[in-house]
Amino acid sequence: MEIKEQIAQLEEELIALRRDFHMHPELGFQEFRTAETIARYLKECGLEVRTNVAQTGVVGLLRGAKPGRTVMLRADMDALPVQEQNDVPYKSVEPGKMHACGHDGHIAMLLVAAKILASRKDELKGNVKFVFQPNEEDAGALKMIEEGVLENPRVDAVFGVHLWSPLPSGKIAVSEGAIMAGQYNFRLVVKGKGGHSGSPHTAIDPIITAANIIQTVQTIQTREIDVLKPTLIIFGKISGGSAPNIIPDKVELLGSMRTLYDSCDDLAERPRRRFERIVASVCEAYQASYELEFMLSSSTLINNRALIGLVKDVAGRIVQPENISSYVCMAGEDFAEFSNEVPGVFTFVGTGNPEKGTAYPHHHPRFDLDEAMLKVGVEMHVRTALAYLAE
Repeated sequence: MEIKEQIAQLEEELIALRRDFHMHPELGFQEFRTAETIARYLKECGLEVRTNVAQTGVVGLLRGAKPGRTVMLRADMDALPVQEQNDVPYKSVEPGKMHACGHDGHIAMLLVAAKILASRKDELKGNVKFVFQPNEEDAGALKMIEEGVLENPRVDAVFGVHLWSPLPSGKIAVSEGAIMAGQYNFRLVVKGKGGHSGSPHTAIDPIITAANIIQTVQTIQTREIDVLKPTLIIFGKISGGSAPNIIPDKVELLGSMRTLYDSCDDLAERPRRRFERIVASVCEAYQASYELEFMLSSSTLINNRALIGLVKDVAGRIVQPENISSYVCMAGEDFAEFSNEVPGVFTFVGTGNPEKGTAYPHHHPRFDLDEAMLKVGVEMHVRTALAYLAE
């Protein structure tokens, strides 16, 4: 049976799976129901299944009838702490939790792709590893790698698909090089000396120090780093103080730093070193001290140049040439950790359709998917695996 026909026959099942996951969202490393559903489905497809990888991750292995390479296909599982505002039959039943980034669709697409590829086991030359990753929103991929997801058998290439509302429905974006930003989150504590707001000269005010830091570090991205190397420094949370007439002794600032290039400190731009230099200088000027910690969220996602042609050829068998485009953004995606270890390509499938109400940005409480595009994602997975193993 032709691939498109197989997918068409499974479309109702595909949508039902997506809606079930959407109704029952689970946060990172808490995807227990999700993992159980995935494992049961993969076992019914005849795959070897490993559970509890990186706590809640699931890995299915399909061994082809003939020896060959191993290709890995990956989907993320976690939801977000967002209260859904959509009025749909499949609305989240979990208060304060929602699949607002498309991961519910990603799980469903990869499950149906596994079923189709399992039905073609006899024609496979090599293996397909289906990886369902927990906690994508906060570096779950690294934990899976640490627990050996790329081994036994060793993965030769990895591919991923992300449903993407900023792209119109029907579009597929395949781009070479850096396509999504690397991200470090930071925690900065500015320490001063508490006192009375009526006698500020007896205190060291960490709030005014922090305000100066917030303003000054913006010059890193506008005055110190090449504008053709995108760098974003965003403060997302500021907390400190207990009353309007008290100067607090410390202020905590949380934020993120994103770069569309490898931001390791042994390279020329060194944004984290520049950041700490300014923090230290401002604190010294205001007689304050500080604590600063950077936590890796995800590396820069760089598509492998040698594999781009294969993926573009696959996309060309699914949509017309005018619907294949390039796309680069400053969002983060920890698929990068897999593609740092083995050659990989990450593809976007557009789901933005204003008439269907699916053009809201990711992480928005009204986010939803154009479910007609789920079958495009399935076909990308199936054809990419077949094309890679056939080479």
